[in-house]
Amino acid sequence: MAWIVLVISGVLEAVWAVSLGRSEGFTRLTPTVVFGVALAASMAGLAYAMRTLPTGTAYAVWVGIGASLTVAFSMAVGDEPASLLKVLLILGIVGCVIGLKLTH
Repeated sequence: MAWIVLVISGVLEAVWAVSLGRSEGFTRLTPTVVFGVALAASMAGLAYAMRTLPTGTAYAVWVGIGASLTVAFSMAVGDEPASLLKVLLILGIVGCVIGLKLTH
């Protein structure tokens, strides 16, 4: 169960990161509210997962999922330029996250 919660929390990390960027310094209400809710839920899920998973592994997986999804989403919607190198590097992060799961 901790792994499922951790993956969901990693997805929520991407949600709050994108929302933070779209809040324009907390001047736009909807992205600011989404940021706050997603941040709280993401942190709560990470804390829950860390009750049974090692801290380093849980944190690395959480960050890896969030960072990969944030960059992938930004490239998909055109906020960030896409390149083959970026895609390969993101896949490398995903591979490392999978490796951490397999070693636990």
